[in-house]
Amino acid sequence: MKDILIIAEGIFAKHFILWLNKKKIVGNHYNIVSTSINFRDVKLNKNIVYSRVDATSESKIQKLLSQKKYSHIFIIIENFDDVDHILQNINKIDNKIRIILANHWENDKTFKHANNITLVNINDLISSNLYDKLPNVPLVANNIGLKEGEIMEIHIPFGSSYAYRHIGSILQQKWKIVALYRNDKMIMPNSATMIKPNDTILTIGKPSVLEGIYRIVNKRRGLFPEPFGKNIYLLLDLRFDKKNALNYIEQAISANKMIDNNSKLFIHIIYPPNLQITEKIKEIANNEIKVDITFDLNGIDEIIEYNITRYDIGLVVCSNQTFYSKHRKTSLFNTKKIIYILGQTEIGNIKNASIIMNDEEAMESISMIAFDFCQTFKLPLKLCDFDPNGDFEDRKMTVEHYETIANLFNVEFSVEKEIANPYREQLQMKNTLNICAFKKKNINLLTRLKDFVKTTYISKSTNPQMLIPFENSESQN
Repeated sequence: MKDILIIAEGIFAKHFILWLNKKKIVGNHYNIVSTSINFRDVKLNKNIVYSRVDATSESKIQKLLSQKKYSHIFIIIENFDDVDHILQNINKIDNKIRIILANHWENDKTFKHANNITLVNINDLISSNLYDKLPNVPLVANNIGLKEGEIMEIHIPFGSSYAYRHIGSILQQKWKIVALYRNDKMIMPNSATMIKPNDTILTIGKPSVLEGIYRIVNKRRGLFPEPFGKNIYLLLDLRFDKKNALNYIEQAISANKMIDNNSKLFIHIIYPPNLQITEKIKEIANNEIKVDITFDLNGIDEIIEYNITRYDIGLVVCSNQTFYSKHRKTSLFNTKKIIYILGQTEIGNIKNASIIMNDEEAMESISMIAFDFCQTFKLPLKLCDFDPNGDFEDRKMTVEHYETIANLFNVEFSVEKEIANPYREQLQMKNTLNICAFKKKNINLLTRLKDFVKTTYISKSTNPQMLIPFENSESQN
């Protein structure tokens, strides 16, 4: 049991004591002393004792402090001179006891010399609470941790770029989602938990990082490739890309121009065969285009991942061969960024985008990003419900989900149903960008076999592809 002395005068002090009385904290015993507050009409808890004592009297303070060993003294008095007398009297008796002082005055320098005094600025407290009620202001924890905004509550508005995303697909560096609130219930999330509109996420991390996350969460559609990042990263592996390197660069530059958010293009060349081609590529560099060349290929995957994080990359562009080369697919999955795989159809010549329906959970997860991309690049989006057995009913809810999301975007949207092998149909599409979920390897053998068949088809596709990060749920692993 901790004994706490509260020296209280005035309306504010009375409200504080009534708050204490209502909260009924077990483990604290309060001794309230005052000359003006009346508690005759209030039934005080057993752990609160009230007495009329003039705390400005040195003898009376000495008597109070000699009766018990107090862990804290709270002083809540609006008269500056009275506070000054009380502090001087306490200091003569015990200059180390911890004092919490409610500061009602503009100038708090008078009390700052004492290490045992913690000031609570009343004006700042009221202003902070009023500020928190303003729209577009993040709610941060004022009474926990460092009180600097390292704990933040963020509401997910409908149309947010974070809506319908799995937590595992969000790269969380220097911050983390630790809880999620939905329908007045708290959810302890895992990597497969999907964030939905009107959810509230509780985050911890570096305050400046959380402020950036808050802004991104509340940004509306039309900001592709955010929230994955802002810039474009073209990975050129000249073992495979030497012949088409300049064409790939032109396509990446075109994509960068279509993304109207002051994004930059970073070109990273690995396995350079000679200086001639690299020097030619370096001539392209300017304020908007940066060129990196890596000659030492030890730890190349770690270098790629580091660059993608360092340059705030949202979209990684590479060729089919580069993506499917040894370990590259796994390495790029770890970055949790959108991957654009170049195909025979150049970015400027793509006529439409398509999504082959399969895993319902993955389909919902990638929907917002797919529509955002199509709006940015002014492409129609087709949802392809292809099934060899003609069983379309199972995917009805997913179709309805896409139709709902389509209303948020200025994108031409259609659904095509056909009894057909979905991946064979995908190979036959022309001038089309294929959009699908980017998953890590599954440990379930049957699921891995299905993924292998799908990957075999897709890797043979000459169409460009866009892969959106998705984390499998535990039930699928």
